[in-house]
Amino acid sequence: MSQESQQDEFEKRTREVLEESATRLDGRTLSRLTQARHAALDQPQRPARGRWWVFVPAGAAAAVAVLAVSSWMGRSPVESTSPMEDLEFLTDAEASEFVTDGEELEFYEWAAGEMES
Repeated sequence: MSQESQQDEFEKRTREVLEESATRLDGRTLSRLTQARHAALDQPQRPARGRWWVFVPAGAAAAVAVLAVSSWMGRSPVESTSPMEDLEFLTDAEASEFVTDGEELEFYEWAAGEMES
């Protein structure tokens, strides 16, 4: 027997069992089922509004992924030093070869004075 003929036989047998069980229902139950069917069909068909909350978990996951990638991309591969260490390097007296122009020296002196205050 082929798969299709087995499925047809199953559907036929299922329909017979359901119809037989429906004939054994009492009048009160049949009336309640009919009323429920009519009430369901009489309700207006509403569009699927208000289902935006279904997408909230996906949106939250996307937001977390974007934040993770942006913070990962923003990091420097070399460990960054603090601004105070940078300023100490710039005002160090032994770093004279770094400062070759007299005009820049005034800026470094000003920055050192700002650091101390």
